[in-house]
Amino acid sequence: MLLRFDGAIEPTYLGLLPQYTALLVGARVVTNGILKLHRWSFRLAGLHDGARVVAAAGIGTCVFVLVIYLAQILAPPRSVVVLEMLASVLGMTGVRFAPRLGWAYWTQISRLRRGDARRTLIVGAGASGEMLYRDLQRSGRHRYQVHGFIDDDRAMWNKIVNGRHVLGGVAQLPEVIARLQISTLLIAVPRSSPSVVREVVAACSGLDVHIKVLPVSYVYFQERGPASMLHDLSPEHLLARQPVVFEPHERTALATRRVLVTGAAGSIGSEICTQLLGLGVEKVLGVDINENGLYLLEQRLKRLHPDRLAIQIVDIRDRGRIDSIIEQFRPNDIFHAAAHKHVPLMEAAPSEAVKNNVTGTRNVLLSAERRGVESFTFISSDKAVAPTSVMGATKRVGELMSRDVARRSSMHVCAVRFGNVLGSDGSVVPLFRQQIEAGGPVTITDPEMRRYFMTIPEAVGLVLKSGYGRYGDLCVLDMGEPVKVMDLARQMILMAGCIPDVDIAIVVTGLRPGEKLNEELVMEEEDVLSRVEGKIQVIKGAPPQASLWQDIAELENAANSEDSARVLAILRRIVPTYKRTELKIVAGAAASSF
Repeated sequence: MLLRFDGAIEPTYLGLLPQYTALLVGARVVTNGILKLHRWSFRLAGLHDGARVVAAAGIGTCVFVLVIYLAQILAPPRSVVVLEMLASVLGMTGVRFAPRLGWAYWTQISRLRRGDARRTLIVGAGASGEMLYRDLQRSGRHRYQVHGFIDDDRAMWNKIVNGRHVLGGVAQLPEVIARLQISTLLIAVPRSSPSVVREVVAACSGLDVHIKVLPVSYVYFQERGPASMLHDLSPEHLLARQPVVFEPHERTALATRRVLVTGAAGSIGSEICTQLLGLGVEKVLGVDINENGLYLLEQRLKRLHPDRLAIQIVDIRDRGRIDSIIEQFRPNDIFHAAAHKHVPLMEAAPSEAVKNNVTGTRNVLLSAERRGVESFTFISSDKAVAPTSVMGATKRVGELMSRDVARRSSMHVCAVRFGNVLGSDGSVVPLFRQQIEAGGPVTITDPEMRRYFMTIPEAVGLVLKSGYGRYGDLCVLDMGEPVKVMDLARQMILMAGCIPDVDIAIVVTGLRPGEKLNEELVMEEEDVLSRVEGKIQVIKGAPPQASLWQDIAELENAANSEDSARVLAILRRIVPTYKRTELKIVAGAAASSF
């Protein structure tokens, strides 16, 4: 009224002011109560809460006007009604949102006063990036001082998101980092292609910037709060990680399966056990000679699946023990992951490679055939293709045995061939990580070496699809394009917030015995018959030679006699493409000789 009448309210309205005030306050209290404005988290107030304030003000004004009309009271000027509604919206919004703004500024000031603030950019100005920034504003338990966003969507450039500018795309990162003295990047593009992560890492090459990333699952961090989900960038983020999906009918078919997994203490075997239990199989028996690894596997999985997991210490070279285990457990399916896999160590002990990779595989394979096991899946390796190492040659022998049994037996047998898996025991990634944590140097055998990589969950999911899909006796997983190991080493150093060859040195040690410069997945004489499940190729190759089992018996006798020269000669006979590399062992190579 004072605003409308320039400070001098007309007497007619002045007399009605107490009635107006009582009716208005009543309308506002009732409307605010119905819309539950009294149930409010001041520090977490958001857009939805602002909309509730505006709605409550508008509805309250309508109720006030309606009561005035029904009571036949002289209505106040329309301009007064509008001014009062706007003033109410402004006042309630200020009261409701001031604590949130005050908390946000207080946490920023406190962080600056502590002197440990990390000047930060968020890569991704979409929904996930905006949510991450809001969570960082609300939380005082971090050191990130966000100075802006980076996004490749040009439509977002120069826009302001929650008070912070979108400063350009990934290509502008080096300039923005230098200008704003940024020390941390938070990647908030969880559903994007891994190529974005690779572009960010490449753009930051040579810059002292620490990189963290949100996990893939948007729902996961939405429920838990994105800031608490941030973790260090890892090599897995550089690869396309497409989950392998099992349809409901496939899960139903697995519900009655009893599965034996050899090598269950290893990275592949343990993941096979984990995924099988998650898919709902009736029982899993994990066997291995590594008692400590089996104990850890049992401790990890027994809590989730107390009645469906069993473990046993088993040496696959012991035929009697294998026969006994299969006879007692009566599995429907066997996944054979047990093997010696370390190339240089097997070069120094070829007889041991044969005893485990050939004799052990033969024991499990033939025992399964005799006892009516329905399916047998052999885990092979890309090193079995034109092998240059004892390990690769023995894996090729395992493929030949599997395929020969598949031809003559009612048991479905499938050999699955794939390359390196990131983070597996003995792979290059854990070694690089340990070397980086120790301050370097990071050692690589050759700057031009390339390897195929896949994440463990994806590889195992495709192995299960291959084993149960019954596509053929030899399947090869499509690993995508090979990765240069030198590039992987540099990217891992950058991920740790260090600069290659400045903070951490990279040392070239030379190829080790049995190592290839480049790996292959399919031999020249093999044909790709079909592609199933997106990343599984069904391969047709020449049938195993008629003398296979006779040659294997001779090979095992030579191994039992510790006659390494004869072992190598027989391996060349069974695997004509096997050409052993005789390399000088250089400093830093992990091999020994007598």
